[in-house]
Amino acid sequence: MPPVTNTAVKHSAAPERSLTQRMDALQRANQIRTRRAQLKRDLKGGRVSIQTLLKNPPDYVETAKVFDMLLAVPKYGRVKVNKILQQCRISPSKTIGGLSERQRTELVSLLRR
Repeated sequence: MPPVTNTAVKHSAAPERSLTQRMDALQRANQIRTRRAQLKRDLKGGRVSIQTLLKNPPDYVETAKVFDMLLAVPKYGRVKVNKILQQCRISPSKTIGGLSERQRTELVSLLRR
């Protein structure tokens, strides 16, 4: 058996940010959350089409989960959204920006039915 050594494990931490950098990041995150909440209300009200959103997503939706955006569409609950994502071979944790072209077109065509 090899001898046990006590070596320190180096952890690379994120660089320290100044207060202004943290406040700027917080402000940007709050703006994104507000815009996404409005988008979900628009999806629910039928003012925005999910197909249009998936084809040409705005920058603030790129990191949103596809699952969450589909849930905002009327008549789409957890079971139906999971079934659709499974048919398109898309993970429920996939973001809109992370969709491949195949996944994007397959999802849009499935939602048009």
